[in-house]
Amino acid sequence: MIDTHSHIYLEEFDVDRDDCIKRAKDSGVTHLVLPNVDMNSYAQMVDTHNRYPDFTSMAMGLHPTSVGENWEKQIALTLSCLDEYPFVAIGEVGIDLYWDTTFKEAQMKAFDAQMRWASERNMPVIIHCREALNEVLEVFSNFGRQLPECVFHSFSGSLDDVKRIRNFGDFFFGFNGVVTFKNAHLEDVIKYIGENNILLETDCPYLTPVPHRGKRNESAYVAYVAEKISSVLNVSVKHIKQVTDNNAVNFFRLPQNVTCTPVR
Repeated sequence: MIDTHSHIYLEEFDVDRDDCIKRAKDSGVTHLVLPNVDMNSYAQMVDTHNRYPDFTSMAMGLHPTSVGENWEKQIALTLSCLDEYPFVAIGEVGIDLYWDTTFKEAQMKAFDAQMRWASERNMPVIIHCREALNEVLEVFSNFGRQLPECVFHSFSGSLDDVKRIRNFGDFFFGFNGVVTFKNAHLEDVIKYIGENNILLETDCPYLTPVPHRGKRNESAYVAYVAEKISSVLNVSVKHIKQVTDNNAVNFFRLPQNVTCTPVR
């Protein structure tokens, strides 16, 4: 299994990061994708990657909730780091209007800029979209046929949302512990999206799946996500692991040796 969205580099794991990595490996996880948050998290992410270079890959971007009054400076600093390491994606980036709309325009501009980096560099994008699908699609409309490949991370939208997104391209959707929540109601959405456009993720330390909900999430728990999706699609867990590993390797252009399953 590949956890395509892990923040295991954050301070929540400072006391037992090595143990968490071991538990992830013991549960069948073969690789982690580490998306950046902002320049405050960058050094921690790089340090974690350097300690586990074969087990992790990094994505670089400015998270929408980190966009503030000095967003242009933050964007410039983020861009300056892009050539420092072989990042596998731009991310996580996007628009988040759940808590606050003060910097809505700045978030849209920052998202547009980072999408352009991805388009110019032929890199995929990890999108954070919360209460902001209209705004994300408005940015999409600026690109015409030049949109980069994208994954909508931590997706919990409706069938109509998926259809609107697919008007712009055949994108991927990342699912995490939210799918195990009783009130998630994502079964029809998962079936409609189909296994070939699904990525597994945890978003740890957040969004912990049942049966550990309420505790800190960790990458080992991506196994619960795989189990839930296999149940929804009425296929074996082994099959879902194989298909989503293949999806992740192809989307992020990862080396084939990061997975134990054959890559098509």
